[in-house]
Amino acid sequence: MPTQSSPAVTLRLSIMMFLQFFIWGSFFVPLGGYLGKIFAGQNVVGYIYSTHNWAGVIAPLFVGLVADRFFNAERVNGILHLLGAGLLWKCSQVTGSPDQLFVWLLAYFLCYMPTLALVNTITFHNVANASDEFPKIRLWGTIGWIVAGLVVAESLFGLKEFPVLPGITDAGSTAFPMQLAAAVSLIYGLYSFSLPATPPNGKGQPISVGKMLGLDALQLFKDPAFAVFAVCSFLVCIPLAFYYAMTYPFASNAAFGDKTAGVMALGQVSEIVFMALVPFFFRKLGVKWMLLVGMLAWTLRYAVFGMMPSVPAMIVFGIVLHGICYDFFFVTGQLYTDRKAPKEIRASAQGLIGLLTYGAGMLVGNKVLDWWAGSTKLVAETREGWLAGAQMFWLMPAGIALGVAVIFAIAFRDHSADSDA
Repeated sequence: MPTQSSPAVTLRLSIMMFLQFFIWGSFFVPLGGYLGKIFAGQNVVGYIYSTHNWAGVIAPLFVGLVADRFFNAERVNGILHLLGAGLLWKCSQVTGSPDQLFVWLLAYFLCYMPTLALVNTITFHNVANASDEFPKIRLWGTIGWIVAGLVVAESLFGLKEFPVLPGITDAGSTAFPMQLAAAVSLIYGLYSFSLPATPPNGKGQPISVGKMLGLDALQLFKDPAFAVFAVCSFLVCIPLAFYYAMTYPFASNAAFGDKTAGVMALGQVSEIVFMALVPFFFRKLGVKWMLLVGMLAWTLRYAVFGMMPSVPAMIVFGIVLHGICYDFFFVTGQLYTDRKAPKEIRASAQGLIGLLTYGAGMLVGNKVLDWWAGSTKLVAETREGWLAGAQMFWLMPAGIALGVAVIFAIAFRDHSADSDA
């Protein structure tokens, strides 16, 4: 097999990643501010955000059943995004009931969340050198997220106006981001059918109930190192929920107003830089130190938010840490999982990690988030409320991330993971 994939394959997979994360980035970042507007005073941000976590718990079962056993991954990806386009458009019409929006958004994420594992499966199957090529292709997902943020904010990172939405002002506080994501999802769904063929690796093998549900990936827990990695991945995603749900309203009210989506896109600019450096650091540091640095970066980010909420530059610094937080942990974790899993269960293994992180970990995190916001009596709708409550609110997830990092540093032992690095 060639040491590098053809430019045509790389381009097609890069477009796939761009569209995949443009959709998510265009509406998920400003959703907290939009919910605060249409459901003012109801404290439902964590509740609504948990829809993607519930879907993340269920999604790996779907991936294991379909993509590893029956149908090509690119076709499953296309069908799910076509269905998701209609569901997300419906979500944009719901403004009267948090419970009604919860149901429709849950239905959407049941379509979207499986595709996070599917695009990894499609990429790993069709590239010649996963360790070198996957980070470069995944980089285009980050670019897609950045472009989405700039379009919604109509601002170049909060520094210069970028008017691309005629007749729409402060788009982040409206339903427009969901409508934009729905339109792109329709285009992406159709495009998916043109992607390189990714047939099910487990097709034709004996099927048990466990295999049909994708539970065969649980065999990886027999490896103590993978078990430590998986458990710590679950635990560290509890504080991650705080970032996704509360950073936008925090940054908006404390410093940046309607330019917040553009400022938060700086996190993805940082992600681009560190994504490009992942192959280098992967070879130099290895799996353990890559994952550990990512966890410690989360600790630092929340500590900065909590200790210096009145300093815009430090809020930006915390956002820019996203590159290390995401790339060193999630991208390294995906590469590690691909190395540890046998070929016939790689889609199930990626789905399992998705279940533990974006699913169960962040689901618990959103429950903790709503409880902690209530316990600290955080007033998240005003600058004064954040300046008074940020320290207590943000230092708790900082402490959780630090505790998980210590456990991981002590318990994780897997030198074989670096043998090909």
